[in-house]
Amino acid sequence: MAMSYKDGGKMGCMDNGKYVRYTPEQVEALERLYHDCPKPSSIRRQQLIRECPILSNIEPKQIKVWFQNRRCREKQRKEASRLQAVNRKLTAMNKLLMEENDRLQKQVSQLVHENSYFRQHTPNPSLPAKDTSCESVVTSGQHQVASLNPPRDASPAGLLSIAEETLAEFLSKATGTAVEWVQMPGMKPGPDSIGIIAISHGCAGVAARACGLVGLEPTRVAEIVKDRPSWFRECRAVDVMNVLPTANGGTIELLYMQLYAPTTLAPPRDFWLLRYTSVLEDGSLVVCERSLKSGPSMPPVQHFVRAEMLPSGYLIRPCDGGGSIIHIVDHMDLEACSVPEVLRPLYESPKVLAQKTTMAALRQLKQIAQESSQTNSSVNGWGRRPAALRALSQRLSRGFNEAVNGFTDEGWSVIGDSMDDVTITVNSSADKLMGLNLTFSNGFAPVSNVVLCAKASMLLQNVPPAILLRFLREHRSEWADNNIDAYLAAAVKVGPCSARVGGFGGQVILPLAHTIEHEEFMEVIKLEGLGHSPEDAIVPRDIFLLQLCSGMDENAVGTCAELIFAPIDASFADDAPLLPSGFRIIPLDSTKQEASSPNRTLDLASALEIGPAGTTKASTDQSGNSTCARSVMTIAFEFGIESHMQEHVASMARNYVRGIIASVQRVALALSPSHIGSQVGLRTPLGTPEAQTLARWICQSYRCYMGVELLKLNSEGNESILKNLWHHTDAIICCSMKAMPVFTFANQAGLDMLETTLVSLQDITLEKIFDDSGRKTLCSEFPQIMQQGFGSLQGGICISSMGRPVSYERAVAWKVLNEEENAHCICFVFINWSFV
Repeated sequence: MAMSYKDGGKMGCMDNGKYVRYTPEQVEALERLYHDCPKPSSIRRQQLIRECPILSNIEPKQIKVWFQNRRCREKQRKEASRLQAVNRKLTAMNKLLMEENDRLQKQVSQLVHENSYFRQHTPNPSLPAKDTSCESVVTSGQHQVASLNPPRDASPAGLLSIAEETLAEFLSKATGTAVEWVQMPGMKPGPDSIGIIAISHGCAGVAARACGLVGLEPTRVAEIVKDRPSWFRECRAVDVMNVLPTANGGTIELLYMQLYAPTTLAPPRDFWLLRYTSVLEDGSLVVCERSLKSGPSMPPVQHFVRAEMLPSGYLIRPCDGGGSIIHIVDHMDLEACSVPEVLRPLYESPKVLAQKTTMAALRQLKQIAQESSQTNSSVNGWGRRPAALRALSQRLSRGFNEAVNGFTDEGWSVIGDSMDDVTITVNSSADKLMGLNLTFSNGFAPVSNVVLCAKASMLLQNVPPAILLRFLREHRSEWADNNIDAYLAAAVKVGPCSARVGGFGGQVILPLAHTIEHEEFMEVIKLEGLGHSPEDAIVPRDIFLLQLCSGMDENAVGTCAELIFAPIDASFADDAPLLPSGFRIIPLDSTKQEASSPNRTLDLASALEIGPAGTTKASTDQSGNSTCARSVMTIAFEFGIESHMQEHVASMARNYVRGIIASVQRVALALSPSHIGSQVGLRTPLGTPEAQTLARWICQSYRCYMGVELLKLNSEGNESILKNLWHHTDAIICCSMKAMPVFTFANQAGLDMLETTLVSLQDITLEKIFDDSGRKTLCSEFPQIMQQGFGSLQGGICISSMGRPVSYERAVAWKVLNEEENAHCICFVFINWSFV
């Protein structure tokens, strides 16, 4: 008879097929244990029977079955909840797509009409201006105000007429055809996507548009998007100069906004804006903005370039079932002519605008909505909630921007030759030093009364920013000086640290948090024994760095990659003093990249395409698929120093930054596809075979030990074996036969699982990718693997090089034998892995 439970688990089943009804007291006791331990062992179940007399008449097997069914119901409940959430997203997305389809149909009709007109009036060179006031479901009744020729004075009536015109133009862009929109490359709509992203084509300035569903009420959404400095990292300040209420219940605000320059090679921007907030007849909330060219004026500010914001804003509509549908439009003229020609793509590309502004707003909304939906906000190992971590990341980014820009009104001044390749600035203002002058835990007095910054920018050729930043993060020893790290940390006090950390490659890393789509993450780096405590200059101490990483996805278009870090006190307080330093790499060109994996710089991907005479495709087809071309890197390092040491530290800092530039140039050359293409074969450690031979050994050894084939080959030959092994869906990783095994090879899935590259792979040891339970299992199974040549590990959790947990169903290990049947290495295959 089939087993079943009714009434929330109150029915049990006995071995003889008869049903048993649990009493409410028994169910309550079982539920208490379930919440403490959903999967108790047999020993724990027997202990439960002994501790709870009320369960003494129930067989241990019955309790085991009860827990199995309880877990099944919990899984079904979670799956039902997930499916309901997906259904809500799909419903909202369908609504957005229907509106987008309606807009495109109107655009097609308009183009057909213009084409017909053009054919009828071909001899006439003058064509009618494009009608930018196309009606839509939300613009009806709004666009006609643009033709009223409103007064252009500073009176409330004049400002209201400008506001109404701004509203009409914004709505015609958000849901009409005022701008020709094309889909953002690489951004496909779907239930798991951030939203529908589009960029402008052939309009004045640059424009980007986004549509998405967020789980926040419209008023909360409006509150967040208005607070631009909280989500737009380049926004230095937004000052509200005046507020005027309108008769329809809206508000008009006059704003002065300043933006940081992203690099030392360009001046910062500022805007003089009008912002209009109102509610439409259908209940939608609108926040729209534009630059003011008439009416009240704002005089130019020294060192800033006055840019123009064309009608832009946010259309926020309440969504059935809660939440909001938001339409975002950003349309700007950033005065690209004011920067060197090589940097103009930063100011002329709608993709860059979409990444750093439009999508940043949508990510912030989704991040806050996700955190709000979690009843119990997660707390990481350092006791920080998501909002606190966002504030820390904002402080890191803002501090780095302040160092790069060095505004005089913040107390920065240039020392030495401002035309030098490395610029040195100092700041002794009270605001900058506040928080740095801490008393050490043993009573020692503070020593820093000046902040010194060394900064420079350099042009990089033919190297992907994401891969270069990933290398700098994973191989700090390649560019950093331990003594400088200790000097950077001298401005913060020392103290005990009880945090439990784990890491790889000599750096001890604690992941803190990831944002939506893992676009950005924070971590704490522990550099062991590099610094010195103030009470004893001989005894080494650990140095802790708070580190912000972003833009590590090579496939994202126009993404800025950043690695920003700051020494922190081991107590890691929310108001911890921060002196951020780091790197920012911004792609300048939007040329086509090679259609290969994020790890293509490491030879294996190019080795899969074999050209004539055994050369790789990368070496024979350099002009075909162009690479990422140029990017600009900005470097800034801050030091807390004593004023009398200023000249000495300035010289040291200048030489240090020059050394980093030289190191980065060497790394960039090694990572560039042109350099890699000239190297035949895989970049593997000395003594290992070529990739094709290794792939053949792996498959032959697997067949020898397991009796089945590892790969399903359509054709014979080493090239086919290597290609199939590389594209295998399971993670295949080889490690050395040393006492402390290190990884020597991985296929694409293996590199993706470990979130690393073939070069960095060799810095990761086998034991460091497993958690405590996995290490115990590995220690118990490893002797068997060495003795009989193969073994199996039960499913569990391993840790990627980025600190992210990865689950796998099971793992199989076997010895890889060479031609002489000697053990060359050990190969692992992780089956059905996924990020948790």
